[in-house]
Amino acid sequence: MSTEEIIEDVVDVRPSPAVSAARSGSRPRVPVRIRTRLAGRAPAPPSPGTALHNVCVATAVLLALVAIGSLIHEPVLIPPLAASAAIIHGAPGLPLAQPRSVIAGHLLCAVVGYGVVAASGSSPWAAAMAAGIGLAVMTVARTPHSPACATAVVIVLNTPRPSTFVPLLVGSAALLVLVGWAASCARPSAPRYPAYWW
Repeated sequence: MSTEEIIEDVVDVRPSPAVSAARSGSRPRVPVRIRTRLAGRAPAPPSPGTALHNVCVATAVLLALVAIGSLIHEPVLIPPLAASAAIIHGAPGLPLAQPRSVIAGHLLCAVVGYGVVAASGSSPWAAAMAAGIGLAVMTVARTPHSPACATAVVIVLNTPRPSTFVPLLVGSAALLVLVGWAASCARPSAPRYPAYWW
């Protein structure tokens, strides 16, 4: 090995990427370690076909909730259910997306919401308390589903009739789960949903 080869091994005499890019007239490439840090630990996005399938199915089930609401003249699509659909179709393997968490989480937080309204009335302060208590109840019941906390907030702020709201809420949550399961079965390359039922 010549002296020049030894020096090149010890001291990197190659020009930096910025210098190389300037010489060639192209933009410098972002180093791999910086690209890795920018991407974080987020999973790779799904294939375009899978993403399109998920978006179409989630949109279709939300439109179905709107149609049901129009037929019965009741608001069926509420923001927490849209968030539930996003979790079921966007991250079907998470514990938050499993049927036990989706259905029982919404039901438990509905009970909490009505309990808080009965105890302290309807106010933003009470709504915040309902969300926190709902989270605690779901944690103890092992039914984590973050959109359900928003269900408690909706109930405290809007005070819908329980006899109408609760059956529609549970039915809508069950419909989201069933559509997620059917969509998973219809597309063999999709991740299996649910990972467990109960």
